[in-house]
Amino acid sequence: MEDLAFPTLGASVHSGPLVTKKLFSQLSGLSEETIRGMIERGYLPTAKIGKHRLVNVALLTKEALESDFER
Repeated sequence: MEDLAFPTLGASVHSGPLVTKKLFSQLSGLSEETIRGMIERGYLPTAKIGKHRLVNVALLTKEALESDFER
């Protein structure tokens, strides 16, 4: 059984299209500070709901699938 306190990459399927910076940090293995910096620089798509800014995992996935890969 998966421990919900420490989600694995597979948990992203169950997390929904928008996730907090903290959850995205756990899923990606990057620090929350790094995630914050990536958001501030425009590297990660976000959506604002009320006063909260969430990482838009759905848009990030869509952009990754549509992009050309370097070989």
